[in-house]
Amino acid sequence: MIQLHTPKASRNQETGRLSFIRSVSSAAVAHRRRGGAGETQNTSAKTYGPGTCTFPTVPASHASYSSYSSDTSYVPHVSDASNSPYPPRSPYSSRSRLLAASAALLTVSALSLTAALPASAADSPDSKPTESASGKAGPPADMSTIGGAQLGKSGTQVNLGSGAPVLPKDLTAKSWIVTDAESGEVLASHNAHWQLPPASTLKMLFADTLLPKFPKTTTHKVIPSDLDGMGEGSSLVGVKENFTYTVHDLWLGVFLRSGNDAVHVLSAMNGGVSQTVEDMQTHADELQANDTHVISPDGYDAPRQYSSAYDLTLFARSGLQKADFREYAATATAKFPEAQKKGKTTSRFEIQNTNRLLTGDVGLDAYKGIAGVKNGNTTNAGATFTGVAERNNKVLLVTVMHPDAKESHAVYKETARLLDWGFQADGKVTPVGTLVPPKSAASPSASAGSQGDAGPTKPATRAAVSASRSSGIGIALAITAGALLVLAAAAFTVRKKWPTRTSKP
Repeated sequence: MIQLHTPKASRNQETGRLSFIRSVSSAAVAHRRRGGAGETQNTSAKTYGPGTCTFPTVPASHASYSSYSSDTSYVPHVSDASNSPYPPRSPYSSRSRLLAASAALLTVSALSLTAALPASAADSPDSKPTESASGKAGPPADMSTIGGAQLGKSGTQVNLGSGAPVLPKDLTAKSWIVTDAESGEVLASHNAHWQLPPASTLKMLFADTLLPKFPKTTTHKVIPSDLDGMGEGSSLVGVKENFTYTVHDLWLGVFLRSGNDAVHVLSAMNGGVSQTVEDMQTHADELQANDTHVISPDGYDAPRQYSSAYDLTLFARSGLQKADFREYAATATAKFPEAQKKGKTTSRFEIQNTNRLLTGDVGLDAYKGIAGVKNGNTTNAGATFTGVAERNNKVLLVTVMHPDAKESHAVYKETARLLDWGFQADGKVTPVGTLVPPKSAASPSASAGSQGDAGPTKPATRAAVSASRSSGIGIALAITAGALLVLAAAAFTVRKKWPTRTSKP
């Protein structure tokens, strides 16, 4: 038996509510799953008491998008949203609908205003950064405006309302973003579209791309070539040649230990590193993560490999649609194969999640309501982290990239400060932008006819922006497309509720 342990914070004793995840491991002895009356669950992190971390799911950006439930057989490209036992959550409020329409209109205006400007950083990866007064390289003058024009500006972006708390002063990260995971509203940001090395946070895209491809019970015997090409000093979980692993084991290695060895084995199962990189880039493009260029599937430093706080948040939000992604990302400790005989595991050793907001560490408490997602650290990227947490039915995603602070656990502490601010600022700030839906969910036809949500706005894609810059016809087309999307979004909010539940408890 593999017993997974999750923080006590994930247990919920509120009447009539279910916990956000269930165990991905079958138990050999009866144990009660989180959320049921009188149920028990072994824990490894002392965090906080009942009522926290009840995050059920973030909204499905596209209902027909591949969903892989942890306790069902995988069926490609079939959503289980229609079969969910849960009632949908509250529909958009009047305020949210007004915000959505306003954001869409602003996007149309942004398309027109930026038509004659030079290509953005997302379009020109080699554009040179500016230099700050201190001599350190700063963000490019022109960054992507996808998700809203304000997100393309350098520096801190926030629209404080009456009674809103000020942002924490002790933030040193090159880039960060605070978003509402369910509505997609960006509450505040700092250089959100600055293209920076992502380190192992890129594994969120890797997992979101490959998780649906292999049932967790699939086994694979590792051959030497599976482990070729790993960078020197890579983080490892301890995969051994000639050992047979389940896909479940390998994903534990990816999420908990950020194991590049596990990433390379799963990539080999997917046809190789080159094929996996291609698949990841295709998926990033589908998610409209236009700041991202994938070179290595594990996030190891490589020339011209970059992402942004905005894109990493898109990857986390998309991944969190999948039950297994949510469970693996929230697992604090697990057992990994240590010895085998005739292909059968005879002993295991314990591995702990390297996400210190989940497990805690010396000088750092586990964060109240934390539910994942992924951390990273390399020479070029510095420390990077994307975290998701819930308090009082509000689910926030925060991404922090490369803090300059010398304090220990700086990336986690700055994330915690931004999460605290986001929960306090709920309802007191005007969004500075939005997380865009996937391309397939953003088209007018998908908005009107699919089961998924089109999202509040349709931002300019790279192609649309390029066309609008090249001619007056491009501008007209962009404006027309934006107007159609406003109508489609309005129709959608009348006909659909969002978010939807995508997996069983």
